[in-house]
Amino acid sequence: MGIQLDLRQAILRKVQNKTDAEITDMIEDSIDYDERALPGLGVLFELIWKQVDAQTHDKLITALQEKLKAPSPAHS
Repeated sequence: MGIQLDLRQAILRKVQNKTDAEITDMIEDSIDYDERALPGLGVLFELIWKQVDAQTHDKLITALQEKLKAPSPAHS
C-alpha cells in the first residue's frame, strides 16, 4: 500500500501549483491517449468525488452508465 500512497502523493505534487488551464490541458491530453496517465486521472477523479455531494455522485454514475451502455466505436 505504501507504493500507492507514494504514487498518489507524487501525482498531487505534480498538479498542485498548476493553473486551471494547465490542469485542463493535462486532463485533455491524457484522455484517449496514454494509459500511463490513467492513475493520474484516477487521483484527480478521487479528489473531485470527495468534494461533491451525493446528487453529483448520482449524475456522474448516470453519465458513466450511459457511456458504458453506448456501443463503442470499432478500433482499427
